[in-house]
Amino acid sequence: MKRIAVVATIYRHLSHAQHIIDRFLLGYPWEGRWHRPDMKVVSLYVDQRPVGDQIQERAREFGFTVYPTITEALCCGGSELDVDAVLIIGEHGEYPKNDLDQKLYPRYEFFKECISVFEKSGSSVPIYNDKHLSYSFEKAKEMVDDAHRLEFPLLSGSSLPVTWRLPDLELPIDCSIDAALTIGIGGSDIMDYHVMETMQAFSERRMGGETGVRSVQLLDGDAVWKAEEEGRWDNELLEAALSRCDRLLGLTDEDGRTQDMLGSGELKRIVEKPSLYSIEHSDGFESNMLLLPNGLKDTCFAARLKGDDAIHSCQIFTTPIPNVTYSASLVSRIEEMIVTGVSPIPAERTLIVCGMLESCLKSRHQDHVRLETPHLDVTYRSPETPQHAHT
Repeated sequence: MKRIAVVATIYRHLSHAQHIIDRFLLGYPWEGRWHRPDMKVVSLYVDQRPVGDQIQERAREFGFTVYPTITEALCCGGSELDVDAVLIIGEHGEYPKNDLDQKLYPRYEFFKECISVFEKSGSSVPIYNDKHLSYSFEKAKEMVDDAHRLEFPLLSGSSLPVTWRLPDLELPIDCSIDAALTIGIGGSDIMDYHVMETMQAFSERRMGGETGVRSVQLLDGDAVWKAEEEGRWDNELLEAALSRCDRLLGLTDEDGRTQDMLGSGELKRIVEKPSLYSIEHSDGFESNMLLLPNGLKDTCFAARLKGDDAIHSCQIFTTPIPNVTYSASLVSRIEEMIVTGVSPIPAERTLIVCGMLESCLKSRHQDHVRLETPHLDVTYRSPETPQHAHT
């Protein structure tokens, strides 16, 4: 049985730590059965203990030890690494923000303490790092470089790229994408990250894989609707993505009517603060992410492939609380890495998304200018096998 150490910011109801750790403690529904991981959480470090903290209750119920430091958690109170995997769950909790309005979660600092234990012990184990590697591309790159240097698998990122899709859409590997649009809620770097990684999970399947990012631009408010008039995105793609939404707001939310959000003008009426993230990749492909707060509650994707008249679209399905079974999709990928010693998804995906998001926020901070991004020369290939839940 694999032994797991957890390093978390907080552990309370509906926190990411609770979603993920509980599935290792209790099991979870997967592919039509109840699955219990052949793994045991043996130690935990938590940075903050707010009202509603569940750590002592879970420790008593499941028999793991809560340690005061990360080093002690990884060494289980001894002097050397004494676990088979580490989960870093640095999401939720009270932390400051920087000038870009990024929440400064200490994921990098948690990770580097783990690296220190690995180096002193002369051995390393797989690490899962929840969501962003870091708010800083420079720090995120160091984390990925550490994983390559010490030769351990590193999995990171959001649950959205690995949850169910309605319908079950995956773009063919090495396809020629003519245009693509991803829509979502957004509203903060924390929420924007989910939508951006979803966008990247589709765009990385284009011919030649990911080639890096040449430039980015982030537009807000009226500038977004002006960009629409200028043809920055294909409105047929927007119509297709909106038509995959189950949770539209406005009149639909008020009295249940169906509505043509785009054709009726309702979208512009209710979405007062839209945002457009435009990413120009080094191979010339442009991916666009349109965030529509107050307009919808879903994340949806639409694309045209060259030589194909059809529009391919889907909703990224997020099941309701408290079960949040899309977390089961993510835990399944984490389990796979721990068992096989190979990350099913390249850490470079999360790395480039960290850099794209940070650079876009810098564009906003610099009056929404287009920014050249030669530092985002991250190249990798998408996994050939679809990684999202589909059975």
